Amino acid sequence: MAVIDRDHDTAERVLCILSQEYPPSDTTRTLPVFDREHGQFLLLDEGWEGSRRVHQVWAHIEAADGKFRIHEDGTEKGIANLLLETGVPRDRIVLAFYSPTHRKATDFAAA
Repeated sequence: MAVIDRDHDTAERVLCILSQEYPPSDTTRTLPVFDREHGQFLLLDEGWEGSRRVHQVWAHIEAADGKFRIHEDGTEKGIANLLLETGVPRDRIVLAFYSPTHRKATDFAAA
């Protein structure tokens, strides 16, 4: 299996685990959305809360160029922590929701 396929499998597995931890309500659901061709993996909430429409991306991983770029992480546990638990090394995880200058202060990859 190619590295890119393993990375895509890992991103999907992590988001599927997360989607199970946030069960749907009567009026909303959490949907995993995977685009393997472009290396984009998302979780979004969709539905209604009363008369308010809910449609929000709360987790977004990009798997490309040998890195996992976390663009959005609205989880309690942290996507980076889940990636670490699956064996992804810190130097392959980018906290892309931080500005490039702030990423250097983390224990993860800067780019």
